[in-house]
Amino acid sequence: MFKKVILVLAIALAVIPGATGRVRKKAPDPGMMHLQTSFHVYDSLQKRIFGFAETAYREKRSAEMWCDYLRSQGFAVERGVAGIPTAFVASFGSGSPVIGLMAEYDAIAGMSQDTVPYRKPLKPGEPGHACGHNLLGTGSVAGAVAVSKWLAEGHSGTVKLFGCPAEEGGGGKAYMMRAGVFEGVDAMLDWHPDTRNTVNTQSGLANVQVLFTFRGKASHASGAPHAGRSALDAVESFDYMMNLMREHVPQDSRIHYVITDGGKAPNVVPDKASVKYYFRSPSRDIVQEILQRALKAAEGAAMGTGTTMEYELVSGNYERLRNDAMADLVGRNLAKVGGVAYDSREMDYARALMAESKVDPSLLDKVFVVVPPAAEGYEAYVSSDVGNVTWGVPTGSFRYACFVPGGVGHSWQQVSSGGTTIGTKGAIGAAKVLYLSAIELLTDSDLMRRVKEEFLSRRGPDFKFQPLMGDRQPPLP
Repeated sequence: MFKKVILVLAIALAVIPGATGRVRKKAPDPGMMHLQTSFHVYDSLQKRIFGFAETAYREKRSAEMWCDYLRSQGFAVERGVAGIPTAFVASFGSGSPVIGLMAEYDAIAGMSQDTVPYRKPLKPGEPGHACGHNLLGTGSVAGAVAVSKWLAEGHSGTVKLFGCPAEEGGGGKAYMMRAGVFEGVDAMLDWHPDTRNTVNTQSGLANVQVLFTFRGKASHASGAPHAGRSALDAVESFDYMMNLMREHVPQDSRIHYVITDGGKAPNVVPDKASVKYYFRSPSRDIVQEILQRALKAAEGAAMGTGTTMEYELVSGNYERLRNDAMADLVGRNLAKVGGVAYDSREMDYARALMAESKVDPSLLDKVFVVVPPAAEGYEAYVSSDVGNVTWGVPTGSFRYACFVPGGVGHSWQQVSSGGTTIGTKGAIGAAKVLYLSAIELLTDSDLMRRVKEEFLSRRGPDFKFQPLMGDRQPPLP
């Protein structure tokens, strides 16, 4: 009996607050708890953005939805930054450090697709989220809200969520960078949906987007062809010269184009024609050299066809500035979070999509694990307006599996899987990596010092941001 009393007393002491010998339970992590219990919230939100499918600078409903949600979570929101109606900054907390996260939410023209494992546009010819920006924005917003839950417990520091429109061909972040929107941020966390879980270590490609317009003289193509001066002839002459030039640029450079206006009828000599070009290279200096050569070729095409030429720099993006300290940070937390997990329904869908796409079923294994960064691959040859930001704020980037492997980037397969719970799981996984990385930056002053020292060393003491699109205004609709 005496032993039983002693045992009962020991148990009581273990559970009574303040009692000697109490087994203290670790307080739950408020940010991680938010992410673990809010799947249904973010699944609903990402699917709304998926349904909006708004293209560059037209993301009115998408931006409004995110601003409303962030306000409901206690963020102060500033709309219309950098003169762009769909750009915003949402802030929570006070003081330093200031940690930034970036959300994107623009879709791609002509990529409408239902969430089924075969090609089925929801609205033929309409936009769709072929780059997963419905998920990119969701993951970044979720990560920022998770950080706010941690800050609300009395911790110092600030988290800022930057709503960045028009990544797809519009270069929205370049205009935001030029306007000083990112000033005062100590470190930036960036991610992108993918079919793998890995850290970005490549600089990617700098690029400029240029619209060339030629103007000639209209005439009847059969009755009076001698009286006309064809703007389409000028475009085709220019394109021919540019195709010859491909042999004489660095091998890792890229030149691609599309004729946006070639005239209206074959029996009318076109008096106006336009062609849009992308010039890319790992170095923005090489991009500028290619651009200058292209301008001379365009002038020559105009002279040779009796037309005139004008051009418009639509957007320009820097290559990414590496930061190994930030890469190590996000890589470490990516390894902690690990890859995504599918349930049986999602596995059935994934297998069906991969069979439809005729890809190796073993590729699916990569979504479940973290893979090391590759020296080559897709990341080495893409451009993003994130590159501009990396020269203003030390940035760490990673990719998280939100898509079923089944097609290359900007494919219907990515639209389809990105709109399902598979995409949401990826966005939540990315949000956890963002959250853990942000907390380390907020609490580890030595880490922040190393990040900034490397940033300043790589950028150089005399750096000044010179926007590649010059002083032009954002190409708003």
